Amino acid sequence: MAPAAAPAGCSPCAPARPVPPFPPLRVGRGGGRLRRAVRRRRRAVSAGLAVVAAALAVGGTEAQASRGAAPPVVEQPAAVVRMVSAPVRIADAGTVRLLRPGDRVDVVAAERAGPPRVVASGARVAEVPAAEQGVGDGGALVVLAVDRDTARELVGAGAVTRLAVTLC
Repeated sequence: MAPAAAPAGCSPCAPARPVPPFPPLRVGRGGGRLRRAVRRRRRAVSAGLAVVAAALAVGGTEAQASRGAAPPVVEQPAAVVRMVSAPVRIADAGTVRLLRPGDRVDVVAAERAGPPRVVASGARVAEVPAAEQGVGDGGALVVLAVDRDTARELVGAGAVTRLAVTLC
């Protein structure tokens, strides 16, 4: 006798374990999850920004001032000191030959009537021009980098007194 034919779609072997029922697979719905996750992240960022804005509004300087607290002290930047080049005639030409650009010097005004006074302290030597030919006891020129007020004092002192320098 011939074995009986199994119906179509069934296996002639008995299953080793029973197969549990499961819902059907749905293809093409993964993009929706990504969109939902992005929307949730946007909402979280928006909520975070709202909380920060509220905290700044409540704890800002206006709120502190209304509560009687002193306003925060804002430091002003230091004034920019503009350096200028001041040509100065020094009485002793030999001393000027010792100077090089970048040296720091004190300029002293030697008055005949009173004690010597320091006109510029810690001035930077910007340039030492070549010695002039034919100048006898006229001294030598040196260019100093100083602020405007000190340059004004140097010019005034150089017009009425003899100037000397000391190396710092």
